[in-house]
Amino acid sequence: MKGDIQKSLEIYKEQLSDGFIQTAYVVLTKYVAELKGKLPPSYSTSNIGFGYLDYTYFYFTNDYVKNKKLKFAMVLNHEKMRFELWLCARTADIRKQYWNLLKDSKWNKNVEVMPKYSVLEVITETQIDFNNKEKMTSNIIDNAVSSALEIENYLQTLDC
Repeated sequence: MKGDIQKSLEIYKEQLSDGFIQTAYVVLTKYVAELKGKLPPSYSTSNIGFGYLDYTYFYFTNDYVKNKKLKFAMVLNHEKMRFELWLCARTADIRKQYWNLLKDSKWNKNVEVMPKYSVLEVITETQIDFNNKEKMTSNIIDNAVSSALEIENYLQTLDC
C-alpha cells in the first residue's frame, strides 16, 4: 500500500465526490457482463469477480481445459485499462506445473517470473473506446477466442 492510509482515504473521498469514478466503474463492470454473453456457446462461464479496483473478470472453460484443471479468464485490468486473456489453474500446484510447461512458449516470451494469478496472459485489447464499442467488443471476443483455441491446440501438442 502506498503512503499514509488517512491521506489515501481523503483522496478517495475527494475523488468519489465528483461521481466520475462510480460512473466509469459501473460502465466497465456492466461491459464485462456483456462480454460474458458474447462468448461462443462451446464455453461455460462463471460469475463475475469484481476484484479490488484492480481486476474485473470472469472465467470461461470448455471440456478440454476443464479436464486439464485449467480455465481461461477474461480480465479487465483497471490499472492498465486494457483487456487480457489469462490461462489459470485450479490450484497453485497445477499453475506451477503448467508454468513449467509454458514458460518458454511464445506467450511467456520476456516473462521472467510466473504471474501471480495465471500461467500466461495475452493482451486482447488496449483501446477501451466506448465511442467504437462494436469494434472494441469484436476485437476482444475475436482475440480472446482465437488465443484460447491456439493455447488449447498448443497444449494438445504437448500431450499433457
